[in-house]
Amino acid sequence: MENNISLTLKVWRQSDSKAKGGFETYKLETVSTDSSFLEMMDILNEQLVGEGKEPVAFDHDCREGICGMCSLYINGRPHGPDDDVTTCQLHMRKFKNNETITIEPWRSAGFPVIKDLIVDRTAFDQIIAAGGYTSVSTGGVPDANALPIPKDDADEAMDAASCIGCGACVATCKNGSAMLFVSAKVSHLALLPQGQVEAALRAKAMVGKMDELGFGACTNTGACEVECPKGVSIANIARLNREYLSAKLKD
Repeated sequence: MENNISLTLKVWRQSDSKAKGGFETYKLETVSTDSSFLEMMDILNEQLVGEGKEPVAFDHDCREGICGMCSLYINGRPHGPDDDVTTCQLHMRKFKNNETITIEPWRSAGFPVIKDLIVDRTAFDQIIAAGGYTSVSTGGVPDANALPIPKDDADEAMDAASCIGCGACVATCKNGSAMLFVSAKVSHLALLPQGQVEAALRAKAMVGKMDELGFGACTNTGACEVECPKGVSIANIARLNREYLSAKLKD
């Protein structure tokens, strides 16, 4: 049986990165507990449009938990009160009737607010461009099994590659560090033979770009791992440190 709940929403509204933002309060009645959080946001926006008000700007794309777009801070947690899910995978059954829900954008110097709940995460794109690639020869595509890779290495590489770049690690870190993201992108290539050509350059370039863009240092609190919707391990940070140190020693 479908259940409906009533909600009070405190939503961060900000016209652009230079404007002073603030919370606005909205009431929603009869929200289905079967709906997703983003569907609830759609209902809010339909209500606001019907009242002649400006809808809330928020990011979304696939709504399947794989694009990393739905970056919302909900009741003090990235992606909300559920574990190992993105905002679009969060359902309203996780909330109680007449509950007040506070919704904010990511809070990080590396992710300036564009509007309302949308932040600029192109810093992640710049970090990837600095070294998150491999050299490949043009021509025919080799068979998938042409390069034998130990299963343990392949599994670890796939686990690291599951990072969707949502930025929850940065948003939850007290230092605003991007180390979990960078380490995941370095690790999944460092574990594979295809990634060895740029191995030394990759670690130095990506860490250098991360520092240049103003992300904080890692102090191993582990908050990033806890809030990562894909469960990326902080063991990758240790691997990044090894890759970086190895590259520096080669210099």
